[in-house]
Amino acid sequence: MTTQTPPTGPTPLPDTVESPDPVASPETPQSPDAIESPDALQSSGTVEVLRYSAFTSDPAGGNPAGVVLDAADLDDARMLGVAAEVGYSETAFITAQDTAARRYRLRYFSPRAEVAFCGHATIATAVALAARTGTGELLFDTPVGEIRVGTSLVDGLIRATLTSVPAHSRPAEDTTQVEPVLRALHWTRADLDDSLPPHIAFAGNDHLVLGVRSRAQLAALDYDFDALNDLMRHHGWTTVHLVHRAAPDRLDFSARDPFPVGGVVEDPATGAAAAAFGGYLRALGLVTEPLRVHIRQGEDMGRPSDLYVDLHPDDPRVRVSGQAVPLPSQGR
Repeated sequence: MTTQTPPTGPTPLPDTVESPDPVASPETPQSPDAIESPDALQSSGTVEVLRYSAFTSDPAGGNPAGVVLDAADLDDARMLGVAAEVGYSETAFITAQDTAARRYRLRYFSPRAEVAFCGHATIATAVALAARTGTGELLFDTPVGEIRVGTSLVDGLIRATLTSVPAHSRPAEDTTQVEPVLRALHWTRADLDDSLPPHIAFAGNDHLVLGVRSRAQLAALDYDFDALNDLMRHHGWTTVHLVHRAAPDRLDFSARDPFPVGGVVEDPATGAAAAAFGGYLRALGLVTEPLRVHIRQGEDMGRPSDLYVDLHPDDPRVRVSGQAVPLPSQGR
């Protein structure tokens, strides 16, 4: 978990941007994403928080995220307080914007701390903006650098595709990293898939990747919250990305992501981990041609999510796609 903000991208936005109101593109969506009221919540009396679920077309699935479209006047303590009140794994805050250029400064907070990068909150923010200003490309200045997000209307819903910073991956250290985590998970070395060696994968922040041999083992996850929290904080990991490969000849995976450092037991869809996992697959030599990976996450916690990861052997960046939909007011 990153608790301090790294430098922003190479062309940061000024604290105050004076720009004309955005002009919607010709493909302004007329979809459930354009609803003005059900997805909005007044937090602490004055801050409007939009509530979306990312990587799903069904509000009952996906990963909920808060989105604050105008956080220019909020300091760090206030943003952390709003995120804690919302209670989702992350809330995204737009702290500056150039609406004519469709460029925004974006920060992320879990209920406990600031996070350097969050995939599902990025997707949710992009969909919320596209619903209001029209689809097309958006540019986010985040603590890890520039993140481009393309948005389009597909079957009446907005789909967003983020392009990560260059991803990379390295083997995890057995004694100090893998073995303590296995104890916290109540797993043994025999539970791991030898074809998916433990790695530390990065695409904006670090994730420990562990491949598990049995889908049933993944479904039965019951870990030591405090022990894993301490290990993740010590090593600076945002999540532990636990994956099971559907078949040796397929790039379809089930995933679970414990997130104790964010103050929640588990993330039902983790775009940042999916991007890092793409870098992991590339590091293993599995990306010899352009390909798409499907990750099914959240199923075991009742919030099924679908993340699509596009990889190219000559590009270290990873593209992660998914939909996002507003959460209904009765879900608050």
